[in-house]
Amino acid sequence: MGILYVVATPIGNLEDVTLRALRILKEVDLIAAEDTRKTRKLLSHYGIHTSLTSYYGRERKADYLIDTLNKGKNVALVSEAGTPGISDPGYPLIKRAIEKGIIVQSIPGPCAAISALVVSGLPTDGFIFTGFLPRKKGKLTKRLRELFNFEKTVIFYESPNRIMATLEVVKENFGEVNVVIARELTKKFEEVIRGSIDQVLTLLKGRKIKGEVIILLHK
Repeated sequence: MGILYVVATPIGNLEDVTLRALRILKEVDLIAAEDTRKTRKLLSHYGIHTSLTSYYGRERKADYLIDTLNKGKNVALVSEAGTPGISDPGYPLIKRAIEKGIIVQSIPGPCAAISALVVSGLPTDGFIFTGFLPRKKGKLTKRLRELFNFEKTVIFYESPNRIMATLEVVKENFGEVNVVIARELTKKFEEVIRGSIDQVLTLLKGRKIKGEVIILLHK
């Protein structure tokens, strides 16, 4: 059997890739990428010419990749950015490979949630990462209440268009909360906004927020 390598790639700055990751991407027989356009940019930058295929978590494509691994070919799984399996389609493939007795190895590196946490100034000794929260207000409120029961730093991804609405729900239900907005980490327009929820809402009022956004909360 081949090996499934779970390879972390840069979340923005192309220099944020490990030497081991570059070697694995060169040596494997196939790279399965969530977004082939972004992955091609990385591969081109480092002169890597390994065969590339798209993977969106669909069962049919997972069958193909498992079959490839069963034939003794090594496959590298990469996310659009960051670590595969973290709020992306990588998890089903990883799970199936393990169930089939295929060796799965992690090639660690960037992760947007952890990058945001370590610069947030919020407690790092205990945290909860929850991907994307529900959009509907009722379900969002219920989920936030569940998360705040743990009294740990809460980390989640959010659409730039929904930041204000989400923070308003937080304020309405939980009052004074410490908030950090991490935007475009490692990129040219990287920005980290810290403060109470009222301070952050005031700073964001009227602004057009763009790019990848991570929100961190702590009571």
